[in-house]
Amino acid sequence: MSGLDTALVDRVRRRVAASGAPPTPAGVAAALRDEGGGLRGDVAHVVTALSGEIVGAGPLAALLSQSGVTDVLVNGPDEVWIDGDDGLARTTVRFADDDAVRRLAQRLAASAGRRLDAAQPWVDARLPDGVRLHAVLPPLSPAGTCLSLRVPRRRVFTLAELVAARTVPAEGAELLHRLVLSRTAFLVSGGTGTGKTTLLSALLSLVDPRHRVLLVEDASELRPDLPHVVRLEARPPNVEGAGAVGLHDLVRLALRMRPDRLVVGEVRGAEVVDLLAALNTGHEGGCGTVHANAAADVPARLEALAASAGLAREALHSQLASALRVAVHLTRSDGLRRVAEVCVLVRGADGAVCAVQAWSWDGDAERGTPGPAAPALAGLLG
Repeated sequence: MSGLDTALVDRVRRRVAASGAPPTPAGVAAALRDEGGGLRGDVAHVVTALSGEIVGAGPLAALLSQSGVTDVLVNGPDEVWIDGDDGLARTTVRFADDDAVRRLAQRLAASAGRRLDAAQPWVDARLPDGVRLHAVLPPLSPAGTCLSLRVPRRRVFTLAELVAARTVPAEGAELLHRLVLSRTAFLVSGGTGTGKTTLLSALLSLVDPRHRVLLVEDASELRPDLPHVVRLEARPPNVEGAGAVGLHDLVRLALRMRPDRLVVGEVRGAEVVDLLAALNTGHEGGCGTVHANAAADVPARLEALAASAGLAREALHSQLASALRVAVHLTRSDGLRRVAEVCVLVRGADGAVCAVQAWSWDGDAERGTPGPAAPALAGLLG
């Protein structure tokens, strides 16, 4: 950190940590004084700068608090980017060197109870304030330490607000509202940063407030505006590599907690088998998100995930045919996130499930375009 001696910063950091007290600017100032750093000149500036090096996200804190920012990405000491409503943009934030980036990444990892060092050169964790941390150290990233921070949504957007933001036209919003009320099982699909969690939170807020909703997530991101929500969150292994609790286990736990709606924040592994089994045994209205390039790719994506859990292709498609009925797909172009299509999952003569388009929207027209499966979707929604 420019302007402050690195050795002094390290000594102050160790003293603050050894005190056992929560790090505060006052505590940093006292540790600085005890380490002989002196408090001459602009005291407030020195303490604030040093606190930023020891506590919080340091030079990235202002970016994380900036309105509309969803991701802060550090590719090196001189390359800090943000992603948000207007797409990727390079910032003027700089680090002194790669060691400064590495120290920040290690400190953030430690605050989440994880290690990041030569023996464990990458980390994926949730910070105490809800920010999702991913960091990679050399030699896995030869050019230097890479740091990615995903900012959780600070509030839940309503469906009306998503219409105003042109994420979905009014006609599509009505269709999605009916989808939720019909208790039809569905998945929201799309690539990274397309707004899957934002849309799912908005849709879940339309659920009958008398319903008990079980949320199963790798990291708590869904924030539906409902009175009866129970959250289960996966736990990573500790520094010894033990104690992990994955989504696969949490889905099973959730089924024993009398859910009216079972929601898996992101279907990404073996939990797909338990989710499909649950939806086939009377748990209506289940939903979640899944990464896919197009709605047509959703069955193949679920097939790949099920294969990792040892479920054969034929068995997966048999389960899928009667469990999930609809895929809502999101895309992103020029910073605009939008619902591009709604597809019905239909089982073909060969036994395989495919996604047939029932409604699509190009983002420009006032209304969407009906597809071949529009009558089937109307039948599902009642």
